Amino acid sequence: MRFGPVPLGEAEGAILAHSVATPEGRLRKGSRLDACAVARLRAAGRDNVIVARLDPGDVTEDAVAEMVGRALLAPGLELRPPFTGRANLHATGPGVLEVSRAKIDAANAITPDVTVATLPEWQRVAAGTMVATVKIIPYATDGETLSGRLDALAGALRLHPPAIDRAELIVTVLEGAPDGARAVLDRLDRLDLTCEVTRMPHRRDAIRAALASGDAPLRLILTASATSDTEDVGPGALVDAGGHLTRFGMPVDPGNLLFLGRLGGDHVLGLPGCARSPKLNGADWILERLVCGIDVTNEDIARLGVGGLLGEIPTRPQPREPRRRDQNRSSTSAGPVVE
Repeated sequence: MRFGPVPLGEAEGAILAHSVATPEGRLRKGSRLDACAVARLRAAGRDNVIVARLDPGDVTEDAVAEMVGRALLAPGLELRPPFTGRANLHATGPGVLEVSRAKIDAANAITPDVTVATLPEWQRVAAGTMVATVKIIPYATDGETLSGRLDALAGALRLHPPAIDRAELIVTVLEGAPDGARAVLDRLDRLDLTCEVTRMPHRRDAIRAALASGDAPLRLILTASATSDTEDVGPGALVDAGGHLTRFGMPVDPGNLLFLGRLGGDHVLGLPGCARSPKLNGADWILERLVCGIDVTNEDIARLGVGGLLGEIPTRPQPREPRRRDQNRSSTSAGPVVE
């Protein structure tokens, strides 16, 4: 592709590089200049114009964007029509997005002309969520540069839809403690799950009995008091019921006091107290993956620390830093207030 100013007499058929105002209205950048457009430029007093002129073998920006988008396309995703060198991929339903960093890096290494940006890996999405955008930088790209390199992008994106359709939520009760079930149910509803809620005293034996009598593929435990040890009522009850504790604690805040285990073939997830808030916390990351059929290991949770410092939940009883009381200076104060 050749880029730069040309006399108007040589501009027909080229691509306008920058928008130009004319008496009949604005000619937008990216427009293909025909005889009428050239006449409008001449009427505007222009004798030259900056354009992009395609060479043999060049592929226009929209065509390249569509080619790259189709190479990234996967079940559960749709490619919207390209425009101004951009093509967007959207989810067709709820789920969790898996991203291959190596393949996305490979797409962005083909040529600086081609850029692909995606959501973070394991992001929960809804129908219509944009999961990736392809943007082509120049007005055209050499087709030979792309030849044979797009097939390697297959599998770069994968949408995992919900793999289960129901869960059970065990909520323990202590006088004066908040319930919090509503926020959990809202999370499940976003992933099209139905959920039965059982409330019971904050006792290990009560939780054990509820786990033993349940049959949902996903059991959630929200205790009235935060889990403090593997022998606390939640994880202890899981082991008492014949289950296995996979992990207690995670390097994500809020969400540190989560526990994860199995009971037979079912997942058991002990929710931290911050799950009572609708705000994002570490339990969301684990819950969403389990619902979408993605197994989560002890090692997976251990690797969540980078990026695991999430926004604080103002209502939690033990915030990261002590809350500072407002200190008013007296008009007669001789020095600074010391806390």
